[in-house]
Amino acid sequence: MKTNKFKIIALSIVGIAMFTSCNNDDDVVPTAPTTDFSGTYVQKDQMARPAINTVFIASGAPKDAFNATIPSMMGANYQSIFQSRLLALNSGYTTNALGQTAAQLTGLLATDVLGVAKTGTTTFFDGTNVLTGRALADDVIDTELLLIFGGPAGTSNAGLTSDHVNANDKTFSASFPYLASAW
Repeated sequence: MKTNKFKIIALSIVGIAMFTSCNNDDDVVPTAPTTDFSGTYVQKDQMARPAINTVFIASGAPKDAFNATIPSMMGANYQSIFQSRLLALNSGYTTNALGQTAAQLTGLLATDVLGVAKTGTTTFFDGTNVLTGRALADDVIDTELLLIFGGPAGTSNAGLTSDHVNANDKTFSASFPYLASAW
């Protein structure tokens, strides 16, 4: 008898939910959403080079300020902070595989923009070309680790120069937008 009461109550709840969620607006034609771009917009993130501001700028207010800084002001405002952080991460830093001193590397990195080569190779780093853009298959994190920890020949601190993620898990498409297909 108790079981039947529970079944009746459960069926009643399901029935009420079904009938109250239905409506009779089949003849209403949906209107296209409108887009309104008026107002004031504020830049909230800066991520031209993955992991750079994550590594070199502390979280909270300093990162928020960095992310809102226009690129032309970044180098002047943040190069010394980047250099201090670089030397804290690698106290033995002299030059990197590109021959850059700490000041040169951090001056380059502190302006977080992605350069684009209109002609020639587009790559984050291929051993010769550096920061001339970024191809999908470029191993950006390994390049950054190599430039920070690899030393003049790129062979110092071998355990710190790779994240050991050497390829995408799916093949990139041969047509635009070139990204790998979804799982």
